[in-house]
Amino acid sequence: MGFFDKLFGKSQIQHEDNLKSNEPEHAVIVRFDYGIEGLEPLHALEDKLEEVLEEKGVGEYDGHEIAVDYSDGFLYMYGPNAEILFKAVNPVLAETEFMKGAKAKLRFGPPEDGVKEVEVEI
Repeated sequence: MGFFDKLFGKSQIQHEDNLKSNEPEHAVIVRFDYGIEGLEPLHALEDKLEEVLEEKGVGEYDGHEIAVDYSDGFLYMYGPNAEILFKAVNPVLAETEFMKGAKAKLRFGPPEDGVKEVEVEI
C-alpha cells in the first residue's frame, strides 16, 4: 500500500477513478475567425466561459489554440453532456463579436471513429 493509499484510502481513490472513466467525454469545440491583434479579447471571453461553466457545473473550459498570425482559432470545452454544455456557453459566445459565424462542433462521446457529432453555427 502506497503513501497516498494510506493517506486517502485505496478504495476511495479507485472509486473516484472508476467514476471518471465511466463518464462519457463529450466535447464542444469552437472554430472561429479572430483577426484581432493581441489576445486580450480572447482572454476576456475565456474568463466569461470559465465563470459560466463553473456556475452551472456542466463542464470545464480546457483552453484555446490560436494561429500565429491571429487569423483563426479553436476553443475546447469538455463535460458529460455536449448539448447541455453548449446551451450553457452559447449566450456568451453569441454576444462576442469575433464569434459571429463561428462553428461549434458538439461531440457526443470520446474522440474516436463513429461517435456522433453535430455542427452548429454561432
